[in-house]
Amino acid sequence: MNKRVQLQDLGLRDYKETWDFQEKLFKEIIGLKIKNRREDDKAATPNYLLLVEHPHVYTLGKSGDIDNLLVNESQLGEKGATFYKINRGGDITYHGPGQIVGYPILDLDNFFTDIHKYLRFLEEIVILTLADYGIEAERSKGETGVWLDVGTPFARKICAMGVRASRWVTMHGFALNVNADLGYFDMMIPCGIKGKAVTSLNVELGKKEVDMDEVKQKLLKHFSQLFEAEIIN
Repeated sequence: MNKRVQLQDLGLRDYKETWDFQEKLFKEIIGLKIKNRREDDKAATPNYLLLVEHPHVYTLGKSGDIDNLLVNESQLGEKGATFYKINRGGDITYHGPGQIVGYPILDLDNFFTDIHKYLRFLEEIVILTLADYGIEAERSKGETGVWLDVGTPFARKICAMGVRASRWVTMHGFALNVNADLGYFDMMIPCGIKGKAVTSLNVELGKKEVDMDEVKQKLLKHFSQLFEAEIIN
């Protein structure tokens, strides 16, 4: 098993361009797994973790409802935002500057073959990172992602999640609001869940801005520990 994970920090990158790159890596790993089944000399499958910020964009999962996007195409254009339907689970999600998006493209045969455990690990990485800032975050039963003040009228989501897996290879991932412009969330019903607010780390800390690189390093530390993985550049 190969527990090395190749980190690629893509900076600010167009959503479709990043999606295509994910698909390329995803298909290469699956292709190698299929080849390994036919050959005696098996090659180790690689693992990747992409970190990226996207320009303003709304994405709708395969089971999502387009009515959860509350604006039309011309209004999107006025806000400098784009829209894509994609092949992950989940409903509608917003990505934008000030948000750390993580796309682990892992062969879970290198770690554990359990999608439920995989999702819990992604949530735990974010929960532990927020705890480093003194913020108590948690899961919300029946809802993906990471939340604050679950079970109260003040419940709010700080991290969205949606994944796809095939032959135990993963893509898509998590989106943690760090310095996000929360006004863009008003243009949709986040993840199709009505009446739930959205927040960002800088808002919770009462700061104008949180150091994005510092948050990334904390996420990587917890990722490495939970997955017992070696992060390589």
